[in-house]
Amino acid sequence: MQTTLSPETRADLAPSLPQKQAIKLTINGTVHHLELAPWTTLLDALREYLHLTGTKKGCDHGQCGACTVLVDGKRINSCLTLAVMKEDSDITTIEGLAAENGLHPLQTAFVEHDAYQCGYCTPGQICSAVGLMNEGQAKTIDDIRELMSGNLCRCGAYPHIVDAIREVMHIEPKS
Repeated sequence: MQTTLSPETRADLAPSLPQKQAIKLTINGTVHHLELAPWTTLLDALREYLHLTGTKKGCDHGQCGACTVLVDGKRINSCLTLAVMKEDSDITTIEGLAAENGLHPLQTAFVEHDAYQCGYCTPGQICSAVGLMNEGQAKTIDDIRELMSGNLCRCGAYPHIVDAIREVMHIEPKS
């Protein structure tokens, strides 16, 4: 025989979780004070609470890279990161890459090389490429391909993406 609990009994048995907590996030050089549930992802904090919609929600499982942002200069999947974990970090989104005097060199190179089709993955691709450059690991075109493999493009703009990154990194094309 199966016992069914009433909604009131279930509510009494549920652990008491904090509904919201105050956090401070530094995003694109601006400090934001937010009240978030502790389980809110950085991606949802950016998109839903701060309306920074350049960062895209793709798979929501860390497999596509559409949500890539920079945290302290390193690329991360914001869908796999809780916002509360990044309180003392410097977060940069695609909106924060451009400087007062114009686009980031990678943004310009993506335009010049037609390194986007639908554009959905482009913010994550560019943030990931900036992180790749910060890491200093890529020395060849093959390195770029390997180190960017966590960012998917459904439109297949990969050759143009690699060309844009290669140009900004001053890596010679294969002959």
